[in-house]
Amino acid sequence: MARLPDDCFALGDRLLSVDEAVAEFRSRLAVVAEAETVPLVTAENRFLAEDVVADRSVPPHANAAVDGYAVHADDLTPGAPTTLPVAGRAAAGHPFPGLVPRGAAIRIFTGAPLPTGPDTVVMQEDCAAADGRVTLPAGLRRGAHIRQVGDDIRAGDTVLTAGRRLGPAEIGLAASLGRAALPVRRPLRVAVLSTGDEVRDPGAPVAAGQIYDANRYLLAALLRRLGCAVIDHGIVPDRADAVRSGLAAAAAEADAIVTSGGVSVGDEDHVKAALEAAGGRLHHWRLAIKPGKPVALGQIGGAAFLGLPGNPVAAMVTFLLVARPLLLHLAGAEPLPLRRFPVAAGFGHGKKPGRREFLRAVLDTGASGALVARRHGREGAGMLSSLAGAEGLVELPEDVTAVAPGDPVAFIPLNALL
Repeated sequence: MARLPDDCFALGDRLLSVDEAVAEFRSRLAVVAEAETVPLVTAENRFLAEDVVADRSVPPHANAAVDGYAVHADDLTPGAPTTLPVAGRAAAGHPFPGLVPRGAAIRIFTGAPLPTGPDTVVMQEDCAAADGRVTLPAGLRRGAHIRQVGDDIRAGDTVLTAGRRLGPAEIGLAASLGRAALPVRRPLRVAVLSTGDEVRDPGAPVAAGQIYDANRYLLAALLRRLGCAVIDHGIVPDRADAVRSGLAAAAAEADAIVTSGGVSVGDEDHVKAALEAAGGRLHHWRLAIKPGKPVALGQIGGAAFLGLPGNPVAAMVTFLLVARPLLLHLAGAEPLPLRRFPVAAGFGHGKKPGRREFLRAVLDTGASGALVARRHGREGAGMLSSLAGAEGLVELPEDVTAVAPGDPVAFIPLNALL
């Protein structure tokens, strides 16, 4: 396991914007997920470790884009139909052998290599064939209906860059180049654990004062969406020795540890002291966002530590905006800008200056046909149901103090973050 630079999360007590925080850790952190080569059939959702450069052109030969007839354009009568003898056929996987003589046509099918000689393909729907001859219409364009060598990819092109997540299109692209295996980053190993005597796993009996552990399951699902290998370390009791041993065990097998809650300074908040007792360091990043209180970032052994807020909505929002880009960077993913789309506000809202707010919203179509963002659910940071039904987040920058219906706002779709 690669180690993090010492104290890479020590940024002081300055209040940071989300953009500043993300840019700062990108400048301090290195990729920790090593490269490995895997068969193409198992490479989906992995991150490329090296650029993919085409060693062949696609298509590798000129071929017919339609079913029809291949002809020499110079054999066509200007302004009038032309009738030619059919000298053979060409199909995909069964090219016409040899040179096609002038004054002859070749029956050709979609994907078949263009025979030597012809430079134009005529669609069969426009032709009339009978008794070994074909009549071609007037007004044909030289070079019509032919896919040329390298129309899609040329040999030497960089077709996929290092850090690209491999989805179905990327897998198909690599296959079209004949690549049976690809160099990728191994999945980032991320340990997830919860702390608290009041927390129980779903399905277990709960006594008075106890709750079900939603955050650990929420975070594990988010991590799997990122392609991480999730290591579930369960629930750790609120005892300093138990928290210390739980964190040490997680650090021994993970690249990163993600928790929620328990990193404050109360008598029952043992994470900070336990992490430091195990040889780690912890820093509270004061992020100017809502929802989301200070996010605790640090390191223990070779693992990064991310302590997110305990309220479920705050935990998910800070994961998406802060933890997600950090973990993707450690995993070797290429940096991608956060996509924001302009829509109209379908609500009024006031906020404090100096911090960025993220409001849960759904999209609707206004009277003019333009997209309108409408608030969804209740506002509390513990209202997970409001996030489950939201389509995205409305982002209100630090300098905005009020929004009125109809004002332009930025909308971040949740499916762009998951």
